[in-house]
Amino acid sequence: MRTGSEPVTARSALRMRLWLTLWGLAWAIFGTAAFALVGRPGWAAACGVLWLVITVDLTMILRHRRQGPHYQPGRDIPPYRPPEHRHP
Repeated sequence: MRTGSEPVTARSALRMRLWLTLWGLAWAIFGTAAFALVGRPGWAAACGVLWLVITVDLTMILRHRRQGPHYQPGRDIPPYRPPEHRHP
């Protein structure tokens, strides 16, 4: 629901999330390989699961970035009125 107090110049944090996800992806890949090489299969599996979660998040971030900006009402559109709750 729109209240009218939204910032006019709000920006998405997708660029920051993209870089943090890429940083985490690099460490998850490194951790999976390193733990597999030193014979720690439990930790390697944990890093592998983290790698999978990060990959899904990266896919969603890239999908949202490709969608571009969504419709935002302009200043001439008044805010929505809050719903009136009626007690039965």
